[in-house]
Amino acid sequence: MNLSEAVSLYISHKRALGYHYRSEADLFRAFCKAIGNKPINSINTEAVMSFIKVDGVVTPYGVKKYYVLSGFYRFALTRDLVKVSPMPDTIAKPSTPPFVPYIYSHEEIKRLLDGIPAICTNRVHIDAEVLRVLILLLYSTGVRLGEALSLTINEVCLQDSYLRINNTKFFKTRMVPFGNDLTLLLTTYITQYRGYHAESSEAPLFCFQNGEALSHSATQNAFRRMRQQANVQRQDNSSYQPRLHDFRHTAAVHRLIEWYRKGKDLQILLPKLAIYLGHVDLSSTKHYLSMTPELLQEASQRFENYAIGGGS
Repeated sequence: MNLSEAVSLYISHKRALGYHYRSEADLFRAFCKAIGNKPINSINTEAVMSFIKVDGVVTPYGVKKYYVLSGFYRFALTRDLVKVSPMPDTIAKPSTPPFVPYIYSHEEIKRLLDGIPAICTNRVHIDAEVLRVLILLLYSTGVRLGEALSLTINEVCLQDSYLRINNTKFFKTRMVPFGNDLTLLLTTYITQYRGYHAESSEAPLFCFQNGEALSHSATQNAFRRMRQQANVQRQDNSSYQPRLHDFRHTAAVHRLIEWYRKGKDLQILLPKLAIYLGHVDLSSTKHYLSMTPELLQEASQRFENYAIGGGS
């Protein structure tokens, strides 16, 4: 059996068990492209490790590659697709500091949006308006990238201003309301842009120029070019550069800062934020509330007001 056939069989197996397996499917596409569609029994350890490593080094993403491919080869062994697994028993994990999400400033978000037309070349195959609306939706709603890319046109309720997110991370459906600005943006986008390209209301909200739904890998590659064009990067020697998923963190932090400034009761609002983000409990939401200088200043001001009796 050739590699692509075995991979298709494995992905179907995982999805039959209830896994979305979207990012992993992108990883397998890259693996098949790197290795070639050769007989699965002919793939050796050297070829696998060449795919896992970058410039001879195992990166954090390389660790993910290792575990995903290990699962695939365990599957292949149990079904006699291979006699011996080319996967090494262990892999040297990189020593990295604790991951800290990146919180975009309003000015950085503006630079990212302004730079979109410059990166939408024939190499990208994504229209500038698609990327612009995607970024604004991620920031305005805090939805996950996979949730946004899975949206169809009929899952955007413009009349009542909400998104219907089906089959979320926890296999539930939730409604995500949004404000007037995003309502106007999506109305224009759907009626004036997607209306000309979509054959039905079940068409993907975000698509390539050929009408097919955007993939995770292509969207992330386009964002990397956006980030480089806008010169948005970490200054803390982190091995991770700002990601699309960080718009979810940014949305949560900016909302918290706004509540601080308006003197809102966070004890009441934080559980509501958890529900809005689709978390099963409040502890999951705390992961998104990174302490930024701006947030720290607002929290300190709230405490000072409380200490001198000027407010809660």
